[in-house]
Amino acid sequence: MGETKKAMSSPPLSPPAQPTTSPAPAPPPLGPGGFLRWMWRQLTSMRIALILLFCLAVAAIPGSVLPQRGIDPVLVNAWISDAPTWGPVLDRLGFFDVYAAPWFAAIYLLLFISVIGCVLPRTMHHIRALRTNPPPAPRRLTRMKEYRQFQLATSADEVLGNVEAQLRSRRWRVSRGGDLEQGWVAAEKGYARETGNLVFHAALIVLLIAVSYGSLFGWRGNVIVREGGGFSNTLTQYDAWGAGRMVSPDALDPFSITLTDFQVEFDRDSTQRGSPLLFEADVIVAPEPGEPTFTDVIRVNEPLSLGGAKVFLVGHGYAPQVIIRDADGRVVYDDNTIVLPQDGNQTSTGVMKAPDALPQLGFQALFLPTAAVDAVRGPHSTFPDTDDPAMFISAWIGDLGLDDGIPQSVYRLETDAMTQIGLRAIRPGEVWQLPDGVGSVEFGEIQRWASFQIAHDPGKEPALIAAGAALVGLMLSLFVKRRRVWIRATTGVDGDTVVEVAALARHDETDLTDDVDAAVAAAEGRDR
Repeated sequence: MGETKKAMSSPPLSPPAQPTTSPAPAPPPLGPGGFLRWMWRQLTSMRIALILLFCLAVAAIPGSVLPQRGIDPVLVNAWISDAPTWGPVLDRLGFFDVYAAPWFAAIYLLLFISVIGCVLPRTMHHIRALRTNPPPAPRRLTRMKEYRQFQLATSADEVLGNVEAQLRSRRWRVSRGGDLEQGWVAAEKGYARETGNLVFHAALIVLLIAVSYGSLFGWRGNVIVREGGGFSNTLTQYDAWGAGRMVSPDALDPFSITLTDFQVEFDRDSTQRGSPLLFEADVIVAPEPGEPTFTDVIRVNEPLSLGGAKVFLVGHGYAPQVIIRDADGRVVYDDNTIVLPQDGNQTSTGVMKAPDALPQLGFQALFLPTAAVDAVRGPHSTFPDTDDPAMFISAWIGDLGLDDGIPQSVYRLETDAMTQIGLRAIRPGEVWQLPDGVGSVEFGEIQRWASFQIAHDPGKEPALIAAGAALVGLMLSLFVKRRRVWIRATTGVDGDTVVEVAALARHDETDLTDDVDAAVAAAEGRDR
């Protein structure tokens, strides 16, 4: 009884002690070198390369949507003036000179480094793989996607010899091993797939270099030339000019071109009515001052080559003669005014300014080669040829704003400080006497003009070659299938040869039936 009480009064048993686990040690800090290696691995990963390629495509969108200073600075200034809130902000961010903006260059450079970092290690690995024999036959060929087993009366050595010869003749990479009793042949094909992949990426690098070189050392300009007029290859002669950072305008080839005649004929058939059948410019070319001139014809898609530049015919239009007289009858404007087409039927607009008139006169013109007026469209042209020409002129009087020192476009009339005094349609040979005796407007002869683009693109040929190589590499990487075939021949107990044929492809959707059938036929000593 006392022992029982003693046992009951003893202290309770304590729970077993839990094993103590020390926390996992924290990884050591990367340090500057480790951080740089981590950054390099991230930059040269394929995922980052694709992201940068997408970013480059997105960054190029403003260059296609917004006007660019290198192509049309006048239009850029007009766009900014029409959007006083967003225009200056976009201008400071470089949206009007996208391809020279620092952020576009940063994306371009990062993509260039990323692609090189992806391609070089893969190229070295691919070269090593090409120099390595195909791996020996696995122990269990039955696990392969395609598997055949059969017996032959020929020896194992003869079977493997037939297979090896047949596969080598079909340009498989072949290795052989084993002995006379049990041997194997391993064959591999489709390395052109990886070669094409590397060629595609290498061509992309060359393409990036070619585009960069062309952007730095290339230039292009646009100029409108009237019949009988010409231009010289100098910066002041161009209506629009764009050049790379490494181009000096003083180094341009000093050639000149005179437009003697511009010929255009339009289709009058009902199906293709208005489309040009003939579109060519007869020119006189002076390659350099003092050198003999020669004549040539510039057509669409048939440019004229001069030195390192090419002259393209890109557009045409009309230049009606307009004679403006002031209140005293003095001729203050007499010129063939270039009007710009607004549609396929050459409905064109133009501007005439007479700052020497007192008071100053300005005119907005709508030139119609084949005039028509209706209640819906108003004045418009129904055909691009001069079948029934007319010109609707809006006359303004006041201050043209030319004395402010601010440059203006010759194709735009600033009417903020002017008053409209009349609107009238006149035809060739007619004279419009302006209201209040302030002057007159006469419609004279009609000339044509041609628009030329002169371009020097030194990176064009390498870019074309790189694009072709990229296309070839892409086709190889898409249509070539990499696969392996193993043939094992073992001498059985009855003296026959047990042959096993198996095949494996890098991609599951590849059909290996033909390859296995060819290997079986080779083992049996027959052609397939």
